[in-house]
Amino acid sequence: MTGAERLSLDTAAARALATTTKTVPQTLEVTPRWLLRVLPWVDVEAGVYRVNRRLTYPVGGGRVSFSNAGSRVRVVPPSLAELPPLGGLADDPVLDTLAGRFEQREYERGDPIVRAGQPAGELLIIAHGKAIKLQTGAYGDRVVAGSLAGGDHAGSGPPAEGAVWEHTLEAGTPCTVLALPWTELHALAERSPALREALDRHRALLARPRNRWGEAAIVTAAGHRGEPALPTTFADYDPGPREYVMSVSQTVLRLHTRVTDLYNDPMDQKEQQVKLTVEAIRESQERELLNNRDFGLLHQADPRQRVQTRTGPPTPDDLDELLCRRKKSRFFLAHPRAIAAFHRECSARGIYPDSVELHGSRLTAWRGVPVLPCDKIPVSRTGTSSILVLRTGEDDQGVVGLRPAELPGQVEPGVSVTFTGIDPRAVASYLVSAYYSAAVLVPDALGVLEGVELNSHVKE
Repeated sequence: MTGAERLSLDTAAARALATTTKTVPQTLEVTPRWLLRVLPWVDVEAGVYRVNRRLTYPVGGGRVSFSNAGSRVRVVPPSLAELPPLGGLADDPVLDTLAGRFEQREYERGDPIVRAGQPAGELLIIAHGKAIKLQTGAYGDRVVAGSLAGGDHAGSGPPAEGAVWEHTLEAGTPCTVLALPWTELHALAERSPALREALDRHRALLARPRNRWGEAAIVTAAGHRGEPALPTTFADYDPGPREYVMSVSQTVLRLHTRVTDLYNDPMDQKEQQVKLTVEAIRESQERELLNNRDFGLLHQADPRQRVQTRTGPPTPDDLDELLCRRKKSRFFLAHPRAIAAFHRECSARGIYPDSVELHGSRLTAWRGVPVLPCDKIPVSRTGTSSILVLRTGEDDQGVVGLRPAELPGQVEPGVSVTFTGIDPRAVASYLVSAYYSAAVLVPDALGVLEGVELNSHVKE
């Protein structure tokens, strides 16, 4: 007997008569999708969700945009309307003239831009880089009071006579700053009725009674004795409440009828195709809930709820700053690389973050608030990202997800699969749709830490 002779049936031949055990189709695209899992969802009956609020007196605070030609930076004129005194100004020639009056200044890291106590005679806009706001603490040491980044401004209101800078502004990185003396703006206002009206409107707005959140004040009396005349008041409403309409992620799934007729055992081919397609639709939904320029959370955050990192990487101090600006924070949302960077900063300080169990997973937490990973948060080409913190739910005036109450052909909440026919080639088509949006009920429900460095620093 030679070595080539077999004594029994070969396993490769035996497989021709065997039934294999198969898995359902697998995919790499599925992520934990924590935002979809923990966001409270409101079933919208009419397809539109209106957020009614108390009347708020806006005083600007948005961010200015820039264009550049080589090293020369110029303000994009319409974006000047984001500055408090110019809010609502739509006179393009005036805005264009103002944009040309700014003086460009360059600062190296550590250079003072303005010093506390100096006359506050200019409007300053940070075009590039980050500036640190410093003040003298109660014991004479330097205290970081905040920071400004690209598009932020300082000295944003016409100063009273003799007004001085309250903080020292120092370049935290190399900075490009655009400066406009208030005397220039007032001189232009003498020749422009539209600009003069905008400045008068801003002064009148500042004179109206408001609470510390900028809402029209509800006047009350307390601690009085006897029978004084009590104040009269009412709660005014915003005359133009925001309405959210459903956005949609869709695709047309195509499946040949021969496949479903002949190859439907032991697994339903249509069911598996729909399952994989819905997973892709859900991934698109979470991406849009974060990044859509109309309703995405990264774009809905109020400018006053946007915080810059103190040193670049995400530190415990930065996350504390996010938490102290709101009550009942439910969770942080961060790119996995941002969470890794936070762990590095904690390790460098000898700090051990908390951990919590949520939906069967062990997660990092800070001050008891879970830090949920989400790879849909963008990472810039320079290796920076953002960290969000949310208060959620209608009862807590937080962030809520929106979806239709019921859909024809619904297979999951907010997701429908509709048969749209069979073409002459016997290919069946199914429209797969997910309808959704997200609403921020009050501005402090959502905060964003910006400019989060994800890469490790090299020690020299």
